[in-house]
Amino acid sequence: MIDVKIMPNHCALRLAHYELLDTSEYSFAATEPIRKLHKSLSVYNETPLIELKNFKGVRSIFIKDESQRFGLKAFKGLGGVWAIYKVISRELGLDNPTLEEIFTHRDELAEMTFITTTDGNHGKGVSWAAGLFGCKSYVYMPRGTVEVRAQAIRDAGSATVEITDMVYDDCVKFTASLAEKNHWHLIQDTSWAGYEEIPAQIMLGYSTLAYEALRQMNYQRPTHIFLQAGVGSMAGAIAAVFAEVFKENPPRVTIIEPTEVACFYETMRIGDGQIHSATGNGQTMMAGLNCATPCELAWKILRRYAADTATISDDVAAEAMRVLAEEKIISGESGCAGFALANAALDSDELRRALELDEHSIIFVINTEGDTDPINYQCVIRNA
Repeated sequence: MIDVKIMPNHCALRLAHYELLDTSEYSFAATEPIRKLHKSLSVYNETPLIELKNFKGVRSIFIKDESQRFGLKAFKGLGGVWAIYKVISRELGLDNPTLEEIFTHRDELAEMTFITTTDGNHGKGVSWAAGLFGCKSYVYMPRGTVEVRAQAIRDAGSATVEITDMVYDDCVKFTASLAEKNHWHLIQDTSWAGYEEIPAQIMLGYSTLAYEALRQMNYQRPTHIFLQAGVGSMAGAIAAVFAEVFKENPPRVTIIEPTEVACFYETMRIGDGQIHSATGNGQTMMAGLNCATPCELAWKILRRYAADTATISDDVAAEAMRVLAEEKIISGESGCAGFALANAALDSDELRRALELDEHSIIFVINTEGDTDPINYQCVIRNA
């Protein structure tokens, strides 16, 4: 059954009146070293921005297509490579080194080991980045992960990959304990008390995506931004960039999650300003969004700048995948989620009113992944 629910962020309504949030670390100037690193990679290309004009009665939908990022079919490498670069720079005692400078330390690089938990795309980015620098990596995946996603991580770079019998949050704890025991570097894209530096760098790494899109839109201000969230790191980073650029009038941000794994929905429903875990059954084809607890760093941003959150059923995502395929955009189960909300909402007068959409609306969404599960993608596209 097609299902979309909207939950207002009462925290944002309260905080807007008295809390200022410093987003200056996401400014164009502050993030210049990140773009410099990304652009120095031989595989760097600016990913496309596709505009659908007059789509279902809105002025425009802009779709940033991250399925073409670094040959990884997903955006996650942006954060992974920046975070690993920062760790390597620190370990080697170098200040903003070039890649050439780093590669003069190949023996030291070969002794470094990175580890992470992933539903798929983040682990692929870590494996790729570690392999790029000649380092070792280990990637652990939660139960229910399809083997094709694990193999894609192995193929991307240096990682030894294992699918566990643990749920995502327990897998993160297990991975963190291994990192501490073995003196490895944990590169996790969610934060908790005492573990914030690396997730903060990962989030900053995603700023390149946002500034590419802004330049491609000629810095035109979207009225709405629909951002999918697992732990919310990408959503928090993108919201921070747009809040920094459009300080006086930030776009309206809506977070999208699967119906059965909706931690931001639950957090906003309770509305006490604290983080709360999802209460659903954890079953969804949107594997990259199957995370039960928000990232604390992301929530600090989104509790201020997200107007609301929406949950979507797998059927809503599947329909969006088919619509995007007609537009020649390959979008995976999680990648389509931002567009999926727009596609479904524009067919409903009730959802249009709830999201304040009209003929003047300019919507920005991110296709965060391509066909990372090719077999399921083809089944969905064929409506099998």
